[in-house]
Amino acid sequence: MSTTRLAPVARIALAVGAAGAAAFAYGSLVERKNYTLRTASVPVLPAGSDPIRVLHLSDLHMAPWQRDKQAWVRELARLQPDLIVDTGDNLGHRDGLAGIRAAFAPFAGVPGVFVNGSNDYFGPQAKNPFAYFTGPSRHKRQAERLDIGALHAYFAELGWTDLDNAAASLEINGTRLEFFGVDDPHRGYDRLDVITAAIDELRADDPLGDESWPDADDAPARPTVTIGVSHAPYQRVLNSFVNHGAQLILAGHTHGGQVCVPGFGALVTNCDIPRAQVKGLSVWRHGLRSAYLNVSAGLGTSIYAPVRFACPPEATLLTLTPVA
Repeated sequence: MSTTRLAPVARIALAVGAAGAAAFAYGSLVERKNYTLRTASVPVLPAGSDPIRVLHLSDLHMAPWQRDKQAWVRELARLQPDLIVDTGDNLGHRDGLAGIRAAFAPFAGVPGVFVNGSNDYFGPQAKNPFAYFTGPSRHKRQAERLDIGALHAYFAELGWTDLDNAAASLEINGTRLEFFGVDDPHRGYDRLDVITAAIDELRADDPLGDESWPDADDAPARPTVTIGVSHAPYQRVLNSFVNHGAQLILAGHTHGGQVCVPGFGALVTNCDIPRAQVKGLSVWRHGLRSAYLNVSAGLGTSIYAPVRFACPPEATLLTLTPVA
């Protein structure tokens, strides 16, 4: 009797196990390398402005042997972006900078801005994947420190601007882009308290800075757009950015959930952003203000969790266009 009753259960268990193994194999061997370019238009420019093509890169978690990823990123140069925005977690190995150099070499001379992610400071570690269901990942004290100084030096060679707890401006296609950003919020390195001073200092160096403040009633028709940049889209950061006048916010960190359920979406976000906004372009609202928010699902994974499911790795080409 027990054999008769257990046989169907055993068959079900085997079927579930086989399906799980097949899904893991697909996610690890196929989808993890199914690099995808997502495109979107964002109407934030003043009327009459020329469009601006922004290539948003995030979460490469690069290891030196990942030559397929390096080659795919190099090919993005054919898009001829006007601006690169890198939202961190570039490194995924102590020698990851070699892979980053190979991937980013064609972008030398293209204007860019960047912020740090936690994995630019610390090497990857094996973690229990089920721990993500209890909240954002925790950090171990013995994590290997990476050479973030060398990473920053390379970005300086490319001509990119560091936005970690800082503000800066660039003129692209005749429009002044005003940026502010924070260091990695996932490790609590963000200093939202210094953003106001950084913006004030930036505008003090601009003869029309006070007049171009987005909230000014008498603001002239000067083409200016304000963009906030962060690695991790924690709500405290997004709310602060909106309060400081950001019209567009770019972030990464979430990996889009990394393992998703078709028809349901991400199971976890690794921060406190709502699941519905774990990746892609949406609108973030706080009080009476709002900003477009683009969260990249990123191009990599930890070398200790090399799998994606229903969430392919991505870069994003955002075309900033005039407001209708």
